[in-house]
This record gives sequence, structure tokens and C-alpha cells, in this order.
Amino acid sequence: MIDSKENKILAEATKVFMQYGIKSVNMDDLARHLSISKKTLYQFFTDKEDIVRKAVASHCMREDEDVQSICHKGLNAIDEMLEIMQFVLGILKNIHPSVQFDLQKYHPDVYRAMKENRDRAVFDCMMQNTKKGQREGYYRKDFNAEVINKVYIGRMDLIFDPSMFPIEQFTLTSLYKEMFSYHIRGIASEKGLEYLDLKLKSKKRNT
Repeated sequence: MIDSKENKILAEATKVFMQYGIKSVNMDDLARHLSISKKTLYQFFTDKEDIVRKAVASHCMREDEDVQSICHKGLNAIDEMLEIMQFVLGILKNIHPSVQFDLQKYHPDVYRAMKENRDRAVFDCMMQNTKKGQREGYYRKDFNAEVINKVYIGRMDLIFDPSMFPIEQFTLTSLYKEMFSYHIRGIASEKGLEYLDLKLKSKKRNT
């Protein structure tokens, strides 16, 4: 069981990594940002790799819980996806563009474990949403849901690729919005598109 002090350190360390990236932050930086001594850090963690691994696992667990809470609200499929979109945008708005690259290059084992868990969780969530939308008539039924949802996951990886989308030209939030729109409009039925457009127009009027 994780100590409450350790949980607090992980939560704060995650914020630092999200803001500055992972490679650029060392143990001295973490201690300074967290207003604790480096000795205290080493009481709970063996090294930076240990912090990164536990911070990533903790962050992913909280994300899963938040997404599941959205899925349990009883919303229709499109409203559910719109709410998940807003949740993801909130995360992307506060994440340094280099975080995924840093994980891949400097913490490959952590990245591999995270990606496997993320891909599985996102795929399961998307499949449930797709089935719900098809039952409700908001999504078409003439497509292979497994293929389309795996393509969605692949596109999520692409928006973090600086060789395709240089950070000087694109923001993660703008890329995700485009990807989300492309996905939802691609699977929506005529009924779904009408409902989606009404929701987006209503949201635009109220902002």
C-alpha cells in the first residue's frame, strides 16, 4: 500500500513532469519544486526511474477512474464522447509536448508498460461507446468497430510525433480536436450528425 506522503509526492512530481518534460528534470529539480529535501525523496524512491514509473502508473490509474466515472453517467454515446473529449483536452492543455518522447527514449520500459495499459483501456472504452452509439442509432453499423477504434488509438500516438506535427506549428489540443472531429463524424449516422451539430452549436452559443 502506498504511503499518503508518497502519494502526495507522486502527484506533485507528475505536475512537474507534465509542465517541464521528463528528461530536463532531475532529482534536485524535483526536490526544489516539491519544497522537500533530496533525502526525503530517497526515503520513498530509489531513483528518478522509480519516480517516473510510479508517477505514470498513478496518473494513468486516476485517468481511468475519471473516464469510467463519465461512462457511468448514463449519457448517450455522443454526449459521452464529448465529455471525454473535454476531459482529454484538459489533460493535453497542461502537458509538455516532450513528455511522450522523453518516456519513449529515456524510460522505454515505463513507456511500453504505459502504452500497453493505455491502449487496452482506451480500446475497451471506445468499443463500449461504439456499441452504445449503434444501439441508440447515433452511429452507423456498416463499419468494423475493432478496426476503426484501433485506428483511433494509432492517431492518438501520431499527435505526439514532432516529426509529423512540429510543436512550433501545432498544439496538442488543436490536433486532438481535429482528430476527434474526424473520428466522430466518420462513424456518426445521419441522426448522430444532426445531434452532434446541435450540441456543438449550443455549446458555441453558450461560450
